[in-house]
Amino acid sequence: MKQLLTAIAVLFALSFTQAQERPLVQFSGVIYNVDSNVVVPYVSVTNRSERNKVFSANFQGYFSFVAHERDTIIFSAVGYRREALVIPSGVPDKSYTVVVKMKAEVINLPMVTVLPWASIDEFNKEFMGMKFADDDLEIAKKNVARTSLLAMARDLPRDGQEMQGINFQNNHIALTNKVINQRYANPLLNPFAWGSFIQQILQGDKSRNNND
Repeated sequence: MKQLLTAIAVLFALSFTQAQERPLVQFSGVIYNVDSNVVVPYVSVTNRSERNKVFSANFQGYFSFVAHERDTIIFSAVGYRREALVIPSGVPDKSYTVVVKMKAEVINLPMVTVLPWASIDEFNKEFMGMKFADDDLEIAKKNVARTSLLAMARDLPRDGQEMQGINFQNNHIALTNKVINQRYANPLLNPFAWGSFIQQILQGDKSRNNND
């Protein structure tokens, strides 16, 4: 166990020493689409030589970070081919600027059929318990059955034409009652009152004749 830890420590020290031997570089650049010369935003920039440290370009395709000479840089984005770049040695002014051009890549995914069953056994169970629909004649008979019509009459609201007919009938009845009430409000215009009056006169004449 101690030998393993010693070996890991030696390797880490060697990698750290090698990284320290390579000069630091301010690595910057802009990423374009090679076909349209339009910037590619939010590209992932991975420094493979620095334990896959990941940086990200902004919405204008610009990036800038500190790296070492001879570092391997990977550019990746959805819908584009990966591009690799190695920072050269002997960079003047400790600054290295590049223009990266990425090629759009069309990926044809295989067709996927989505089924509402989690397994074949569940499909078989649902299939065996399936109820097949009736034909058109049976459906028509069910729609005009008395129970179906009563249920629809109870649940469905009245349509505009039906409401118009009901309102017209109610208005006609109200107007007729109003005219009758106005006509017979005066006793002189009431035929029943006149009939009762004439009946009283006849009965009076008959009683007088009897007395004579």
